[in-house]
Amino acid sequence: MSSTPALLMRLVASAYAIAERAGTIVRKVMSGGDLGIVEKTGANDLQTQADRLVQQSICASLGRSFPRVTIIGEEDLPSQDVEEELIESGQYEEILKHPCPPQYSSIQEDQIVVWVDPLDGTKEYTEGLLDHVTVLIGIAYEGKAIAGVINQPYYNYQAGDNTVLGRTIWGVLGIGAFGFQLKEVPDGKHIITTTRSHSNKLVTDCVAAMNPDKVVRVGGAGNKIIQLIEGQASAYVFASPGCKKWDTCAPEAILHAVGGKLTDIHGNIFQYNKEVKHMNSAGVLATLRNFDYYASRVPENVKQVLVP
Repeated sequence: MSSTPALLMRLVASAYAIAERAGTIVRKVMSGGDLGIVEKTGANDLQTQADRLVQQSICASLGRSFPRVTIIGEEDLPSQDVEEELIESGQYEEILKHPCPPQYSSIQEDQIVVWVDPLDGTKEYTEGLLDHVTVLIGIAYEGKAIAGVINQPYYNYQAGDNTVLGRTIWGVLGIGAFGFQLKEVPDGKHIITTTRSHSNKLVTDCVAAMNPDKVVRVGGAGNKIIQLIEGQASAYVFASPGCKKWDTCAPEAILHAVGGKLTDIHGNIFQYNKEVKHMNSAGVLATLRNFDYYASRVPENVKQVLVP
């Protein structure tokens, strides 16, 4: 093994430390009491001070350490000087102990695209549904999601005063995913997780076609993928436009790192190169196991409406 870790491992190690700082910022804004809420396109599309500060923190921190990486964030913010206290220059050393998968060992900075959702589940954050909230940093190479970091700022927030608040999950294709206990839904159980605040007839028809034993409605794509890998749901079904590339890049990489699958509702894989359109216009279908079971149950009328 070379003395200097490969670029990908250094980038993931930095993204982990940056995501930890992001979680701290999210909690600090909430505890300060003024969320600074702005409606972007409507009441279900909000931006808070946490969204703005976290995106500044992530983009400036990554940009300082990896200046030639392309970074695409959800929030359309004016360019401005970022306060030094928002900059994170550290790395999570544990990640650097892992050898880089050989197929990624010679990646150059200008071949990487990082997709950032500074606060996935903003609406839930404003409503106090804090366990729905995640920070997402997804890393793509040649259009494919190959690594991801998810911070849950409020993991354990209902567990009592002496509990450590928050956790960070990370994964790289060819290595695996870490920071959680991988668990599957019991055989034969069909638990569907789907949108809480962006439902419509298409969404409900598609969920019903899965013949679910139970339907869980929560906010945030990151949160839903965590449900899949921790055995709380067997499929994430969202038959509607609305999800964007920054919502799915990090979760997809982590899910794929443990053998799961995430596609659009037709079974098409997502592309994450920098020129791609941001909207996942043909919805999302994701599972940890038994993908074909769920894909085969997507109704034809749903597929006809949702054009990639």
